[in-house]
Amino acid sequence: MPEITTFPHILAAINSTTIAVLIAGYFFIRTGRRDLHKKTMMVAISLAVLFLIIYVIYHLNAGLAKFGGEGFIRPVYFTILVFHVMGAIVLVPMVPVVIWRAARGRFEDHKKLAKWTWPLWLYVSTSGVIIYVMALHIYPANG
Repeated sequence: MPEITTFPHILAAINSTTIAVLIAGYFFIRTGRRDLHKKTMMVAISLAVLFLIIYVIYHLNAGLAKFGGEGFIRPVYFTILVFHVMGAIVLVPMVPVVIWRAARGRFEDHKKLAKWTWPLWLYVSTSGVIIYVMALHIYPANG
């Protein structure tokens, strides 16, 4: 098992990979390649499950990350963080419903919800990477 201090880096790598996979999945469905769309979205779902498992283990053992930025950047960071968390909370039930609709062959219903789920998922993954970079690399907390 990796050291708990490496978990944020692993989570950021998963988020970064998810961004690429989501974009690929979108490209495949827009170009009519349903088979590749399905495969890439299954990878995205697997990454999401892996992310959630590692995220829970990390936060049960390490608590919440501290942000060391001061001044103007503090409200910027926390605004991004709040919208990231709210998006993630909304996203959690949306993804299984989108999957269920596709698995049942209800593609029109799948498409209607995916139009909201995909950009939200992309935002949550991207903002997760931004939060990681800001909190751990640009403005780490002192001690």
